[in-house]
Amino acid sequence: MAIICIRVWVHGSVQGVGFRYSTQREAKGLGVKGYAKNLDDGSVEVLACGEAQQVEALLAWLKAGGPRSARVEKVLAEPHHPAHLPHGFSTI
Repeated sequence: MAIICIRVWVHGSVQGVGFRYSTQREAKGLGVKGYAKNLDDGSVEVLACGEAQQVEALLAWLKAGGPRSARVEKVLAEPHHPAHLPHGFSTI
C-alpha cells in the first residue's frame, strides 16, 4: 500500500486541553506516524503519514472535534511530501 502524508491545522480551543496527547494516542492506535505541535497563533499543526485509510481516519477524528476537552472550530488540511518519513508519532 502507498504511504500518504497530510499536514493539518486545527483551530479553536485546542491548546492546554490535552489535544496533542490525545491526537498522539489516536494516531498510534491507527498506525499513523507524524507529530502534533502547538503553534504561536493558538492552533495545533498535525503531520500525519500512513496508509490512506489510516490518515483519513485520523483526519475524520480531528474534524469531529478531537478529545472532549477541546473545541475545534476549523480544520484545514493539505497533502504534504516530507523529505523524510517520520518513524513514530511525537508531540512537539
